[in-house]
Amino acid sequence: MPHIDPFEKHWERYEKWFDDNQYVYQSELKAIKKLLPTSGVGVEIGVGSGKFAAPLDIALGVEPSEKMRALAAQRGIEVVAGVAEKLPFPNNVFDYALMVTAICFVDDPQVSVAEVFRILKPKGAFVIGFVDKESPLGKLYQKNKEQNVFYKDAKFYSSKEIKTYMVNVGFENFTFCQTVFHLLNQVKSVEEVKDGYGEGSFVVIKGIKPR
Repeated sequence: MPHIDPFEKHWERYEKWFDDNQYVYQSELKAIKKLLPTSGVGVEIGVGSGKFAAPLDIALGVEPSEKMRALAAQRGIEVVAGVAEKLPFPNNVFDYALMVTAICFVDDPQVSVAEVFRILKPKGAFVIGFVDKESPLGKLYQKNKEQNVFYKDAKFYSSKEIKTYMVNVGFENFTFCQTVFHLLNQVKSVEEVKDGYGEGSFVVIKGIKPR
């Protein structure tokens, strides 16, 4: 079952996080933009309230939470009800797919990544952003997860684990970038985006579906 209860009940707290952590949010957007294709038809998996899809000009999203779907619709996103493990789309229809932090809430990350592979066209790109569990922020989230209504039931992954899930289904030609080099309360401006991973807490990986 998708972990939607926190997002249904605490949607106002979810939205407030982006206001309280504006520079973290802008840093994450900056990192995603670095790897996100600039043309073609895209979809965001686990679109939430549309906080990423809207500024990134992604018009379509998939989301299991009814409240999040309503908020995303208010931001101009067409949202389809569904879960990552069973995406409501035919094979080979999208030029790219985005997933931001949603991987830690799915029941089966390997099946979810396989579904993204299925719906992408040959040469399509999968861009996934997440908090690396081996980073300072990832370790803090895991340490305090019982006190966090959103992350209580979440499972965090390392960059190597996410890449392995992608390799297992056939993605190749990987690109990595990272940002958020401080804890949340220490981020006082939009942070730089560096290539690779291992330093920043927020990592973005792009993999390409072969021809």
